[in-house]
Amino acid sequence: MFAASKFCFLVAILARHESFKPLSLIVSIEAFTPTTLLTTSRIENIYTTTQKWSSVIEPNKDTVETTPASLAPPTLFTEKRINKMVTQTPTTLNLAYPTSRGSTVDSRKIISTDTLSAIRISHILFASEELAKLSLGSLRNADIEFGELAKSISACEFSRKDGGSIGWMNVQEDEELEPNTSEEAGDDVSDGISGINEHLDEILPLEAREEVLNTSSKPGDIILVTSSRGYHLIQIVDVMVDVRKMSSKKSRTVNYKRKHTSLSGLFAGNDLDGREKKVLHYKIETMGCQMNLADSERIEGQLQNLGMLPLPEWDGIGKKKKSQQKLDPDVVILNTCSIRDHAEKKVYSYIGPHAKRKREGEDVTIIVAGCVAQQEGAMLLRRAPEVDLVMGPQYANRIGDLLEDVANGNQVVATEASHIMEDSTKPRRGSTTAAWVNVIYGCNERCTYCIVPTTRGVEQSRPVESIVEEVVGLVEAGYKEITLLGQNIDAYGRDMSPKRKFSDLIRIIGSIPKLKRLRFVTSHPKYMSLGVVDAVAETQTACEGFHVPFQSGSNAILQAMGRGHTREKYFKIIDRIRSKLPDAAITADVIVGFPGETDDDFRDTLTLMEEVKFDSVNTAAYSPRPNTPAAEWTNQLSEEVKTNRLGQVNRLNLKHAAERRARMMGRTVEVLIEERNIKVPTQVMGRTRHGYIVYCDGDIDELRGETVQIEIDECYTYYLSGSMVLAP
Repeated sequence: MFAASKFCFLVAILARHESFKPLSLIVSIEAFTPTTLLTTSRIENIYTTTQKWSSVIEPNKDTVETTPASLAPPTLFTEKRINKMVTQTPTTLNLAYPTSRGSTVDSRKIISTDTLSAIRISHILFASEELAKLSLGSLRNADIEFGELAKSISACEFSRKDGGSIGWMNVQEDEELEPNTSEEAGDDVSDGISGINEHLDEILPLEAREEVLNTSSKPGDIILVTSSRGYHLIQIVDVMVDVRKMSSKKSRTVNYKRKHTSLSGLFAGNDLDGREKKVLHYKIETMGCQMNLADSERIEGQLQNLGMLPLPEWDGIGKKKKSQQKLDPDVVILNTCSIRDHAEKKVYSYIGPHAKRKREGEDVTIIVAGCVAQQEGAMLLRRAPEVDLVMGPQYANRIGDLLEDVANGNQVVATEASHIMEDSTKPRRGSTTAAWVNVIYGCNERCTYCIVPTTRGVEQSRPVESIVEEVVGLVEAGYKEITLLGQNIDAYGRDMSPKRKFSDLIRIIGSIPKLKRLRFVTSHPKYMSLGVVDAVAETQTACEGFHVPFQSGSNAILQAMGRGHTREKYFKIIDRIRSKLPDAAITADVIVGFPGETDDDFRDTLTLMEEVKFDSVNTAAYSPRPNTPAAEWTNQLSEEVKTNRLGQVNRLNLKHAAERRARMMGRTVEVLIEERNIKVPTQVMGRTRHGYIVYCDGDIDELRGETVQIEIDECYTYYLSGSMVLAP
């Protein structure tokens, strides 16, 4: 069904080959190190070090070894040591996804099927092929939802009333599996994959199942197959992957290994040798974008499902709440971002104190997740051997499975490319009013400065039905605002078969009853269709706000960046927004100081900002990122030039932000109240439909989640304040 692929850890293999010559590795390593002098002693040292650590980066190699004395960690992660950790080792990345321009971006061809155990499917049965194809066209055009169509016209009496749902199908027709009765799996999983697929014969005969399994497909795809019953439209709803088989592990170094750990108690059931089961507390630190915030919510949902609790909060800095003893977290999670320079240093700096706790004998589990984890892979264990789990973003909702191997005394690395699976547990939301909902993961673009395709992989859109189900559940739970998330959200559905359109998704989600507000990020000018603007204008719940990064105002720099759009195309989008929604808020991202950027190129950026007058712009000076083409170019700009240009765009950004908010003076605007004003406890904080922050007097316990009317009487650069004129 899914095209198989293997990821080869070349360095580890070479290091063990009997014919391997030390100098061949030294040359490859030297290409990535800042030092140019190769002495005999240095060659011997590098080769010996590589041999000692090669087992760390070989997947599925179960070994027991002690930390080499020459590499034993010091007692403190000093700034000097952090710098050394980042610079002394090769900057070759852990590449689970193809990154070269022109390489395949089809997840069906990239992701291995070796660990796939089951697929969840729905179907619609037709008597004729013509009717099946006509119906497929209606689904492609979003004229009707799959389940509704199944209820309306499916000829299958067994599944019609359930919207065509068949459930889980084992991918091995001749394999008999033990029933999965775990609470996490759920009843539908247990019933669907226990035993062979003979129970499906009446619904989906063997010949149809084999055709499904032999067709390269992914979640969200709809395929046409035939059987003795007729013609089936089969929708791939979800997949089940054994993530523990996809990860690599090695037995924990004896320096830190204990006979029993608190984490092992979570998976031991009643077999604790008379020991009392400890309640574990976790602390999660999140860096970066909204995607990371959403991933952290999913991680927390998994941890709480295991019985862990968040570390109790403190009043102020260093002040504990009354009757509360100071607690250090038992499990530490750092969800990382690699979009900016020095990201790796931040990781080692953060985990340093907890690594020290572990070396001193404390029972603490250290997890590095997110984009730096995906970027570094097993190399991170080499640099910080106290870390227990290195986990890419694609495993955020499966951390519970990976922690079981950690509890058994292993260091685990999970960075292999994987199909995105639907959440097995509910995320722990950071708000009770507004929620993130992922609709597409990854990015297929190859911007020459960007590391995202390396760390978040190729695009994988979620099925429309799965997104609708999650949003409906959130609305029923009391959430008023939903933000649809995607690294490149306008590309939603282009990886599916048949293809879908993001503009259709806006209309579908926006029509869900009782949903008050709908937002989305992030748009790409290359793919943002004018139809998306029209969909927002025509959908009552869709807020009048667009985040459309332009990155540069110069066509020459845009071409060098590989952005795939021009300055003129960008203005065409802005003109459409202004014509359909004249008062809409427009925000963006920009990079200054890109390699080769001339004074004229930079002036083009400033003039673009002057013409658009953004409500807010995320600004950054260019910083080289590993494994990106621009990082290797020789026309890099000096830090002085980059700093100067960043200062200019920041000043212009502040000017425009203040001007845009000043137009709100005296208006009465709709505000959705979210939280208390942490600086003024007697005030509440909310947002307008534009996304502007607004403060006003009020009781948060009465107003949280309510939509109120506020008359604006003060306007500042990044927020507004006013008085409530219409209480709920």
